[in-house]
Amino acid sequence: MQISARADYAVRALVELAADSTRPLTCESIASAQDIPFRFLKSVFRDLRSAGLVRSQRGCEGGYWLGRDAGTITVAEVMTAVDGEFFTVRGERPEVLGYPGAASGLPGLWRGVESAARALLARTTIGDLAEQGASKETEDDEADRARDAAAAVTA
Repeated sequence: MQISARADYAVRALVELAADSTRPLTCESIASAQDIPFRFLKSVFRDLRSAGLVRSQRGCEGGYWLGRDAGTITVAEVMTAVDGEFFTVRGERPEVLGYPGAASGLPGLWRGVESAARALLARTTIGDLAEQGASKETEDDEADRARDAAAAVTA
């Protein structure tokens, strides 16, 4: 299974917005923070805005905000907003596939893979990911402080 760059960038951008929801963020700042090509991200934001997942504000204090609460935006919804179909096999939906002979059971497998992936991504929200990122940053900061304290004691 392959996640498109558009889907990856869209999820990362929304998590960045969720992590700092006190002010609008510019596309440039999000691209820089997440190491995403700026021009590519601008086109991703057009799709996200069309889907109502972000809203924009013009002007010197402008930028992007989440269109809804981060806890209500699922990863599956984001992926569908930027990629269209959620899961395809050679560009076809699994339910329309048919294979001859010994491979005739394969479409059922593809439907199962789609169902499992959709279930996981539909229950994972942008808010969940932002919280996980904040927890990871706190753990990393605490580990850095402990390492610095240990180095100071041994010095």
